[in-house]
Amino acid sequence: MGPDHQESDRAERLGADEGEALMHTEIMSLNVGPQHPSTHGVLRLVVDMDGEYVVKVTPHMGYLHTGFEKTFEHRTYQQGVTYAPRTDYLHCFGHELAYVLSVEKLLSAQVPERATTVRVILHELGRIHSHLVFVGTGLLDLGALTPFFYAFREKEALVDLFEAVCGYRMNQGYFRVGGLSRDIPDDWPARVAKFLDQMDRGVDEYSTLFSQNPIFLDRAKGVGVIPADVALDLGLTGPNLRASGVPLDHRKDNPYCGYEQYDFNVVTSQDGDSLARFNMRLLEFRESIKIVRQALKLLKPGPVKDPNRKISLPPRHELETSMEAVIHHFKLVTEGFHPPTGEVYVPVESARGEVGYYIVSDGGSMPYRVKIRAPSFVNLQALEYACVGAQFADLITILATIDPVLGDVDR
Repeated sequence: MGPDHQESDRAERLGADEGEALMHTEIMSLNVGPQHPSTHGVLRLVVDMDGEYVVKVTPHMGYLHTGFEKTFEHRTYQQGVTYAPRTDYLHCFGHELAYVLSVEKLLSAQVPERATTVRVILHELGRIHSHLVFVGTGLLDLGALTPFFYAFREKEALVDLFEAVCGYRMNQGYFRVGGLSRDIPDDWPARVAKFLDQMDRGVDEYSTLFSQNPIFLDRAKGVGVIPADVALDLGLTGPNLRASGVPLDHRKDNPYCGYEQYDFNVVTSQDGDSLARFNMRLLEFRESIKIVRQALKLLKPGPVKDPNRKISLPPRHELETSMEAVIHHFKLVTEGFHPPTGEVYVPVESARGEVGYYIVSDGGSMPYRVKIRAPSFVNLQALEYACVGAQFADLITILATIDPVLGDVDR
């Protein structure tokens, strides 16, 4: 779209009178970020203002300098697990799962049932973790301090569960190509069940705190509306797309990890505004809780790694008695495995939408190319559409409800 078309589009959305006045007023450009609490990361927004009203928003990225995609190409496939969770540090397990599923498809790996079930549990707990941060920090942007403490109470309980499994509270790197790095502790399922009861009560409290609050409703209802056709044109996915009425969810539409056997609903709204995007996360809490409870019932004893010694490290006790185990261990640690030549992409439904790893193998021990389909990067396109014609204070609300993570954007 050229500059003339953009101006006419803005004038149309601002209204005829305001659009005509725009031609005769001085536009002021403001820099928001890259060090700003409301940008949720190192994002710089150049905002053109006509008084209090936004006429243009230009996002500028590139301040993280992570270079994860290129780094993947210089590490073995198993080492890549270290980098995947750092791309989205709020829903680490979403990126971990997308990455290992893609490599496993290249290898035709056989993932044990227990490992798959644990992956589903952690995938959904990670979604809850991300939405908790969304609720706490998003409402903080609107001036509501109390929900932050309530949401982070559950968040801390969750990262305790993550730490119990793998020793890390964030950037876990717990999944492995072929399964898990280790089995879960014996008491962990009971602790998860106890947390789910706590989380049920927590969601009720969040709803009581702000869902009927008149100040919150004034700040969110009808603000930053993104119609379904625009959301599709912009490539939105996840809660932001479902808030505009499009029921796309890869757990239903492209099932992975056995999601077809779980009973849950794809929650949607027809409003497409900031309030709908807030409520979408609240409703998804309930569905994730439902999925985890079902997964806990399906959890059975068994192995958590592909038995193929050319993919998974042998158990440590075998190294004391088996020379073959020592050889496999040495080869995997020093060189890694060699998937067949080919390319693969497996999408999963993260807390922000569709995330997938497009991986090209040339038969070597490292990927030839890695391209991450990161939802935050695509979702950020909607910012200007949703903000033009709104006031500056509304920009903060809209940015919070789009819920970008800048590692997901600048990767």
